[in-house]
Amino acid sequence: MAGVTDFGTERRVPGLRRAEVAALAGVSVEYYTRLERGDIAGASDGVLDGIADALQLDDVERAHLHDLARNAAPAPVKKRRQAEKSGVPASVQRVLDGMDAAVIVYDTRQNLVAANALGRALYAPHFDTDGQPNIARFVYLDSRAKDFYVDYALARRTLSAIMRMDAGRNPLDAELTAVIGELSVRSPEFRTDWARHDVKVHTHGVKEFRHPEVGVIEFEWDVFQLPAAPGLSIVSYPVQPGTVSAERMALLASWAATDGS
Repeated sequence: MAGVTDFGTERRVPGLRRAEVAALAGVSVEYYTRLERGDIAGASDGVLDGIADALQLDDVERAHLHDLARNAAPAPVKKRRQAEKSGVPASVQRVLDGMDAAVIVYDTRQNLVAANALGRALYAPHFDTDGQPNIARFVYLDSRAKDFYVDYALARRTLSAIMRMDAGRNPLDAELTAVIGELSVRSPEFRTDWARHDVKVHTHGVKEFRHPEVGVIEFEWDVFQLPAAPGLSIVSYPVQPGTVSAERMALLASWAATDGS
């Protein structure tokens, strides 16, 4: 199942043997071996925290470990999370349209479900596709991605880590599992990144895009959640006034207004 994988394949502490991890976590070697092989259902919070401490996991990795344990046992059908719906309410779209920055909305399957005009212009190569635009499919399967993302290797690793985190939170999401399966078959780069077992929460940072119409633009981006629509994330891409990036975003806005995207 996507996201439920061996969490101890690469131990964080160099040279730490399985028996030493078990001792630090306060469990038997046999029990830790079972956990390391993926038999994690029913592990208590205390045991999981002990393992996280022994492996020196950070907060995101610790949360992912708890997600894996919580979702390892199949939940009753009536308790399974309903599939997320695509799109955003009209009121949210009006908010997006009123923002000065480029804004996109994506779901946990990496589908691009909404954007304002500037966001569509910025992500024009992603939207220029048949069917539902999907960030993961663009990054791993579209040859344009290596030009669009200035640090393509980092973009790949970050995306894979975000998807693994989401898969751990909701392993019953058949659509997310299908995307992961498709990329595993079609992209050697995805297989390499997925095998790293990294997890990440997407909140804020600095990113550079090489837009085919206006060149490289640098953003300090932020992610906001929609409480009324769990699973959807809003990403805003403001630029610093008076910079080259601001000038290029102005050009992009003019291009969007005349040519569309």
